[in-house]
Amino acid sequence: MRLRRRDGEVNFPMSQKPPFKVLILCTGNSARSILGEYLLAKIGRGRFEVFSAGSKPTGTVNPLAVRVLKEKYALDASGATSKSWEAFKGVKFDFVITVCDNAKEACPVWPGQPMIAHWGSPDPAAAEGTEEQKYWVFVQVASQIARRAELFCALPEAKLLDAVAVRAIGQEAPLAGEAGMKR
Repeated sequence: MRLRRRDGEVNFPMSQKPPFKVLILCTGNSARSILGEYLLAKIGRGRFEVFSAGSKPTGTVNPLAVRVLKEKYALDASGATSKSWEAFKGVKFDFVITVCDNAKEACPVWPGQPMIAHWGSPDPAAAEGTEEQKYWVFVQVASQIARRAELFCALPEAKLLDAVAVRAIGQEAPLAGEAGMKR
């Protein structure tokens, strides 16, 4: 719900004032959602309080995700942990963003009716080949997630309440050959 003052400025209810609470979900919470958590937090510059979780967490964060965040984005994700979305049961989020198709299908109902969006990316942890070939897939997926985070952060606050605009971001920044990659 938006409230508009007489001078035209938009006011948000207390639960929707920045920083907005965002939960990024995938299945294992080892790669894509970790990338999303750290990238959105950096790009958002305090506008978003970002968390990540998984429907079936692996219990470990993929070292290639940590490496990409460090080498390409100067982010220290050495303290990242893979955790279940059960850890956030009862937490009221403003946005819940799924980054894999499995999490989208299994996404539970969250309290407070957050905006739900799906920004699916291929699973870099499923990449095959040499370590450097796998690393390159992580770089591509991180780049896709970073671009979507940039688009999200570029939305003015009034547009953040537009579900169509937020969900459309998931169609932006497609990867070459993505159709053949596991999502």
